[in-house]
Amino acid sequence: MDLNTLKPAAGAKRARRRVGRGIGSGLGKTAGRGHKGQTSRAGGFHKVGFEGGQMPLARRLPKRGFNSLTRSRNVELRLSDLERLPLEEVDLLALKQAGVVPADALSAKVILSGKLTRKVVLKGVGATRGARAAIEAAGGSIAAE
Repeated sequence: MDLNTLKPAAGAKRARRRVGRGIGSGLGKTAGRGHKGQTSRAGGFHKVGFEGGQMPLARRLPKRGFNSLTRSRNVELRLSDLERLPLEEVDLLALKQAGVVPADALSAKVILSGKLTRKVVLKGVGATRGARAAIEAAGGSIAAE
């Protein structure tokens, strides 16, 4: 192989489409723009969703509901997850470092699921009423920050 014989692979380089350059090109006359109307003209432009002055579909339909952007970043923990942690003091950073919750989590909440047999102190982590009772029954506590 020599540097002076290098060529691109077959089919890698295609000639660009020359629009409006005669009947033989296949894109002559109207140049693929169709006949008449705003989009056939030079500078013909309208916004996405514009329907020629008719009330657009997005505005005709009723709006309802709400999608929270942070819902997926509020994590639920089980009591059994706390049981497996080697730490006594548990906060959000410790949970992230242990890999129990994702690194982008904004908050965590313990739910009543599984068993807790040892003392755990929660700091800045929420708990449901049942989970709070189970943690306190095991000798632990929940400190609100």
